[in-house]
Amino acid sequence: MVKTKKLPLFLAVNKCESPDKGLIQASEFWCLGLGEPYPVSAIHGSGTGELLDVVIECLPETTEIIGNNEIKVAIIGRPNVGKSSLLNAFLGEQRAIVSPISGTTRDAIDTFIEYQGKNYCLIDTAGIRKKKNVEYGPEFFGINRSFKAIRRADVVLLVIDALDGITEQDQKLAGRIVEDGRAFIIVVNKWDAIEKDSYTIYDYQKILHQRLHFIEWVENIFISALTGQRVDKILDLVDSAAIEHKRRVSTSVINEVLNEAVRWHSPPTSRQGKQGRIYYGTQVSSQPPSIALFVNDAKRFNENYRRYIERQFRQQLGFKGTPIRLFWRSKKARDIGNANHATKV
Repeated sequence: MVKTKKLPLFLAVNKCESPDKGLIQASEFWCLGLGEPYPVSAIHGSGTGELLDVVIECLPETTEIIGNNEIKVAIIGRPNVGKSSLLNAFLGEQRAIVSPISGTTRDAIDTFIEYQGKNYCLIDTAGIRKKKNVEYGPEFFGINRSFKAIRRADVVLLVIDALDGITEQDQKLAGRIVEDGRAFIIVVNKWDAIEKDSYTIYDYQKILHQRLHFIEWVENIFISALTGQRVDKILDLVDSAAIEHKRRVSTSVINEVLNEAVRWHSPPTSRQGKQGRIYYGTQVSSQPPSIALFVNDAKRFNENYRRYIERQFRQQLGFKGTPIRLFWRSKKARDIGNANHATKV
């Protein structure tokens, strides 16, 4: 399913300071089956030149810069939900250690793969427990690196244990991903362990929407990392979410959506009879898509109306799998009239 890059491997045997005994000491490591052992001394530097010579021979003439083209995918979740198992399922081999003991993964590990001609960087992370249960130490720093992995990812896979259901910690993690502005997908793992009938998946999706109602725009997929069920479909969803996350929409299209939205539902009016008015909108950035809305007074638009406008953008423009940010900017009408690109709504 997935191609992994096969890299040259050189076995360096350290602490071989003695020029006479170094070769004899290193020869004992032929039994590892990793090829010729190179005796070196990190302290004295002996043998490092010979090792460097053979390494340089394997380097390409043109160095490929890793990190510009691949999609970065962070695998996030609570301990023991199957994050490392999912990584192994992507690779088709036991690359990451899988254990029922929580805390097996302590660091964020990058793995580069190729799938259908596209490059991906999969970031396996430490399980994130509730803050009150985490003591200062290796787990604390591992969780911090998990949060950093979210921020540097293009798409996040939030892995949920189908047997445990959607926990409070899952909700907090979903909120954290939205706050960081990352595209993401909900991956319900261990689906093979659930007793099912014709309605099971629909009932579970209903629970997902109830418990995670604030991210109804996120795609979800039910998989088994153990059996490989539907794992091959995850990267297709990743591609779609990454595209939406980077997407840009022209100002004219944004204002067409605003015109239609205001026509169906006028902005609220205050008790003093003052009504909110949207002058125009424009996209100011992507990753995530961010739209500035210039209005007469931002305070006149309550949360219900702001959510209504966001729903209209999603219904008309998509943005499936990515958060969008709306910035409500108060602006005087005479300033709007001076803007050449302004479109009154």
